[in-house]
Amino acid sequence: MRIAAFFYQDQPHVGLVSQDLLSVTPFDLPLADRELGALTLVDALSRGEALPAQGAAISLSDVQLRAPLPHPRRNIFCVGKNYHAHAKEFARSGFDSSAKAGGEIPAEPIIFTKVPECVIATGEAIEMPKVSTAIDYEAELAVIIGKGGKGITKADAMKHVWGYTIVNDITARDWQNKHMQWHMGKSFDTFCPMGPWLVSADEMDGTNTNVRCYVNGEERQNAATPDLIFDIPTLVETLSAGITLYPGDVIATGTPVGVGIGFTPPKYLKSGDVVRVEIDGIGVLENPVK
Repeated sequence: MRIAAFFYQDQPHVGLVSQDLLSVTPFDLPLADRELGALTLVDALSRGEALPAQGAAISLSDVQLRAPLPHPRRNIFCVGKNYHAHAKEFARSGFDSSAKAGGEIPAEPIIFTKVPECVIATGEAIEMPKVSTAIDYEAELAVIIGKGGKGITKADAMKHVWGYTIVNDITARDWQNKHMQWHMGKSFDTFCPMGPWLVSADEMDGTNTNVRCYVNGEERQNAATPDLIFDIPTLVETLSAGITLYPGDVIATGTPVGVGIGFTPPKYLKSGDVVRVEIDGIGVLENPVK
């Protein structure tokens, strides 16, 4: 299934997207639950509950999509340098405070987080901050946790994956470098476009899909998730070793080669650009820059 959060007639709703992607059928939920987007449904489905009653279908062209999880319950877990070619390009960039000579490929997953407040929807603008001149894009497959847990093994990890969405891990490279950690430069307002909806794991295979990114129509990134250094089961096992995971938790799995900092000279985002991320099996996340 595909679950979308959206506004219709100035009211928040959550609904099931049709297979032809032409309409969405809203669920009968209290306003407080609708405000949370798909989170309440992921929670309920993870407990084995049935879907709520549904209303009449609405044309997708008549709604305004929100981020599927507009208010994540906590920070988004992110993974740095998780494709081989990207790890090497970032280590060469001079902006990677984590790189050591000869150690461009990490031996263990590099985990950081983005604050929930930086999430925006497809179509919303990525805002250029006045305090940075090095804003970059990072197209990523994001895993949505279903059944929570702690100490989850790799063998059981996929049983805890509810589904997937797209995340664009926008980054202020200069802040990422000067603060010697990644949280600050990753968490500016509007720095986490997410969407267009959640797709359940029975609809697509996140372990074998393709991630692409375009800036103003120019292809910048194109890779397959089998190329991940640390696969989805490894990420779930690593995070849950000491942290309890909950339904609706988001894990952004890392970005492929082709980010702006990897070019000579760097191709940073600027006002007027349009960034488009495509992942097979999910759809399109597109955002203007202003």
